Amino acid sequence: MADHEGPDEAVADEEPRAADGRTPGRRGRATRQRLLDCTATMLGTSSYRELKVVDIAREAGTSPATFYQYFADVESAVVVLAEEMAAQGRRFGDHVRASTWRGRKGYAAAEALVDEIIDFWDEHRSVLRVVDLATDEGDGRFANVRTRLLNDLNNALAQVIEEMQASGRLPDDVEAHATAGVLVSMLVHVSAHRYGFEFWGVRTADLRTAMARILSWSVSGQKPPTG
Repeated sequence: MADHEGPDEAVADEEPRAADGRTPGRRGRATRQRLLDCTATMLGTSSYRELKVVDIAREAGTSPATFYQYFADVESAVVVLAEEMAAQGRRFGDHVRASTWRGRKGYAAAEALVDEIIDFWDEHRSVLRVVDLATDEGDGRFANVRTRLLNDLNNALAQVIEEMQASGRLPDDVEAHATAGVLVSMLVHVSAHRYGFEFWGVRTADLRTAMARILSWSVSGQKPPTG
């Protein structure tokens, strides 16, 4: 994942706009947000492919014509939801940078990061499902959202790994960004599919422990504490 500077802040600071480029007033912003909220709610109960503008507008208590004042189509509304979600991912990297990664404190930091990511995936599961689907289909907008969501975490973990190498706690032949990328992929994939693991009898608590141990050991070069 490539390094980048501040796209999350840019997304967060950008004024919401109507489909024609105008900045809506207070009532317009409230209507736009209501349409987004209804889209998010309906993604949790309907297939993304089956979601229609008329259904969202009806749920929001407005008309399809009003929907089109703010979004070109359903997909455009979902892109906005995905961008807003991705802006929240900055907290993962902040957690890594603010944490101590040695000894028991390092293991506690790993546990806390695992919990944050599991909780995040549960909260945003319906939007993340669309992000993954559209990214696999080659939609660059959603691929960029996924990069913004995870890139800072990847870079933060790589930075800690490089610091551990500099202090002699990790060997020089460890490639920091490759290791960070593998760890991020593990965290994301397991969090996204934990209900499938549970179906086959693997408890979330055990998944959490396994990920925390792998994360802590890979970043610090120390075996996780026992007991």
